Amino acid sequence: MKNKPAYAIESVDHALQLAQLLQQEGSLRVTDAAERLNVSRSTAHRLLAMLVYRDFAVQGDDRRYRPGETLRPTLISHGPISLLRQIGTPHLRELAARVHETANLQVRAGTEIRFIASVECDQVLRVGDRTGRVLPAHKASGGMALLAALDKDALRALYEDDPDHPDLDVLGKQFALIRKRGFAVNDQKTETGVVGISVVLAPHQNPLAAIALAVPSVRFNRVRLEELRSELELAAAALTRELAEHLPS
Repeated sequence: MKNKPAYAIESVDHALQLAQLLQQEGSLRVTDAAERLNVSRSTAHRLLAMLVYRDFAVQGDDRRYRPGETLRPTLISHGPISLLRQIGTPHLRELAARVHETANLQVRAGTEIRFIASVECDQVLRVGDRTGRVLPAHKASGGMALLAALDKDALRALYEDDPDHPDLDVLGKQFALIRKRGFAVNDQKTETGVVGISVVLAPHQNPLAAIALAVPSVRFNRVRLEELRSELELAAAALTRELAEHLPS
């Protein structure tokens, strides 16, 4: 389990969050940074200036900040990340409060899945905040759910340049089951002791993201799966309706 340190240094945490956002989204304005961190513009400006100083960021002529040389090259998530986070976070809070498990919002970037928002539950034993984490899409529940939405040709094209790609025939069978069930489960494939359950968000039939629950394996069983799946589907339906109102059809 990844838990927040008891004596977290807020300024360091803010700087690291900004580095994650730059890596995932490609560019930020000072105003964007201030809103994401809930800090003043002057504080956001100072944090970004330090990232520039240490080559984590560069500032262009348009005054937007972009990833610097220190951040490894990575695919950008092309979905409406800001909108997903803004609209999705209240739904994550409600879901986490109902089921008492940590709720996450995930998007796919190539063969990776990225956690763009996370709300921890109130239990002592819980899965920690996953915001900014990156995992192989074919192992994480949200990634599996989103990959299952691709047709066979698109899936093969996605992995064709990866010499270490997973067995696509095996994945194809798994994805067929996910499509039939309507949800995906990651039973400790990415982290021992953690089970993930996900449902796709597809406003206007366009799979944009996945909403997921992260559950300690000691609280997971077949009966609990049905309860969590039902609550996930309710949250996904409500969030999908709201997203559809803000996106072109």
